[in-house]
Amino acid sequence: MLRTFAVALAATLGLGLMSGTAALARPDLVTTPVGYSPGTIVVKTKERRLYYVIDESHAVRYPVGVGKRGKEWAGATRIDGKYRNPAWSPPADVKHDNPSIPDVIPGGVPENPMGVAAMTLAGGEYAIHGTNRPKSVGGFVSYGCVRMYNEDIIDLFARVSVGTPVIVTAR
Repeated sequence: MLRTFAVALAATLGLGLMSGTAALARPDLVTTPVGYSPGTIVVKTKERRLYYVIDESHAVRYPVGVGKRGKEWAGATRIDGKYRNPAWSPPADVKHDNPSIPDVIPGGVPENPMGVAAMTLAGGEYAIHGTNRPKSVGGFVSYGCVRMYNEDIIDLFARVSVGTPVIVTAR
């Protein structure tokens, strides 16, 4: 009974659930970063935080892993695709650094670094995605992608749509 209530409450509040478990996403409700419009995703690389601006006063904040030294970037883009359990093909620079990595890693397998969901970004090989390495979240760890806990990407995935603006800043 208590588990049923917790699941129903989480669904009512719009919190992400991992498949078959009662693990809730951990986003924080915070003050909106200054200068961003509602409906915008803001990644603050230095903070290793992603903000989804809900309204003029509130944003949802998530911890993220970001580009490691030499792989970081900043700029404006948009979400151009949303995928559940995506397959992953390593970009050329990843393949160069890890030549034994397969050309394609199927979605849904533990070795897939995209985790349970991914949102691709227009204009490049980058994505905001889950991870099969949760301990990497919070670090400078990727080849430019924004890495989230799987339960957090599920929560953000439900909040945004294709076309959502994304701003990545170095501050």
